[in-house]
Amino acid sequence: MTTQELVYSVPGVSCGHCRAAITEEVAPLAGVASVDVDLDAKRVAVRGAELDDAAIRAAIEEAGYEAE
Repeated sequence: MTTQELVYSVPGVSCGHCRAAITEEVAPLAGVASVDVDLDAKRVAVRGAELDDAAIRAAIEEAGYEAE
């Protein structure tokens, strides 16, 4: 299986709560191995295998943020 990385710009992230909320929603998704929320760059990097872009975007939105 090939590992892939999807990176999203998430302008609304600014604190530890943001990081926890996004990680809590995205981490359980199928194929996700790691979730890295960079508060300074306002980016979310998701690594894993056979990642589902639509599901990840939906999870970020479920956490209350917009993925660009």
